[in-house]
Amino acid sequence: MSTQQRGVALLTAIILVAVAAIVATAIAWQSQLAARRGVAVFTIAQSLALAEGAEAIAAYALDTNLKNNPGVIAPNQIWAQPYGPVEIDNGAVLEASIEDQAGKFNLNNVVMLQPQGGGPQSGTVPPGGPQNIWIENTPGKDQFSALLASLNIDVGYAARLVDWIDTDNQPSSPGGAEDSFYLALQPPHRTPNMLLTNISELLAMGMDRASYEKLAPLVTALPPDVNGTLNVCTAPAEILDVVSGTITYTLEDTKQFANNRQHSSCYPGVTAFMSGVTGPQRSYVQKLVGTKSTYFRLRTWITIGSTRFTLYSLINQRGNQIRPIFRTFGTE
Repeated sequence: MSTQQRGVALLTAIILVAVAAIVATAIAWQSQLAARRGVAVFTIAQSLALAEGAEAIAAYALDTNLKNNPGVIAPNQIWAQPYGPVEIDNGAVLEASIEDQAGKFNLNNVVMLQPQGGGPQSGTVPPGGPQNIWIENTPGKDQFSALLASLNIDVGYAARLVDWIDTDNQPSSPGGAEDSFYLALQPPHRTPNMLLTNISELLAMGMDRASYEKLAPLVTALPPDVNGTLNVCTAPAEILDVVSGTITYTLEDTKQFANNRQHSSCYPGVTAFMSGVTGPQRSYVQKLVGTKSTYFRLRTWITIGSTRFTLYSLINQRGNQIRPIFRTFGTE
C-alpha cells in the first residue's frame, strides 16, 4: 500500500471515529434530555396532585369557619392562617395561604349591565354583539379613579378599564382607549369587550409593571354575581378610604390597624364604617358593603428537590358547596 493510500485510510478512520463519537454523544444527550423531561413531567403531575390536595384542605378550613362564624369573615379566623411548610411525601414540601377576595376592589365594578328596555349608552354595539350590554358604572369608576390617584397611578386607566370591558367601541373621554389604540401597539390586539377574569389584563392595557405591582394587592376580578360586595372586615385601609370617600383608615398607625383586626370580630364593622360615609354616594355604598365573602384565592407552593411549583386557585363558597372555579400556574 502506498503512502498516499495509507494516508487516505487513516483519514477515513479518523472521520469514522469522529462521526461515531458525535452520534454517541447525540444519543447520550437525547437520552439525558428524555430522562429529564420524564422527571419534569412526573414532578409537575405530582405537584399538581398535591396542590389539589391543598384545595381540599382549604375547602375544609372554609367550611369549618362558616359553621363557627356564619355571619362574619375576618382575618383573625383560622382560614386566614398560613399552612406549612409541611413535608407531605418523600421530600415534597407544601405551603399554602388563603386571601379573601371580597376585601379587595373588584375591577369589574366599573361597569354594569344596561337595564332591560334600553337606556343611555355611548358609541355603537358591534354587529352580532351579546345580549348583555355592559355600560359604565359611574360610582364604581369614580372609586377606581380615587384608588389610582391615592397610589399616584395615572387615573386615565379607569377610563381605559371601562372601555376594555364595555360593549361599545367608542372611547371614553378623557383617557379611554378602544381597538384603534391597541391595534397600533406592538403586538397589536383588540379590546375583549367582556368582564375581566384576571387582574393581569391591566398590563395588556399598557399599565407599567411598577404601577401594577402597587395596585395588584388591592384589586381583584370577580364574576358579575358579586359585583357589589365588599367585606369591610378584610378590606385594606386604602380600599376602605376609597369606598367611603374619606381619608380615615390610612391615617391610622399600620400596627394599630392590624392589632384592631386581630382583637375584634370585625374591624371596622359595617355600622362604624357607614357612620363616616355621607353625601350622595351613601346609598350606593350602603348596598356595597357587608361582612361576608364567597370568593377566596388560594396560593399553593410545592417544592420537590430544586423544583418549585406554584398554583393559584380562585375558590367559590356557596354554603357547604366549595369548589375551585379558576386556576393559574407560575408567577403572578
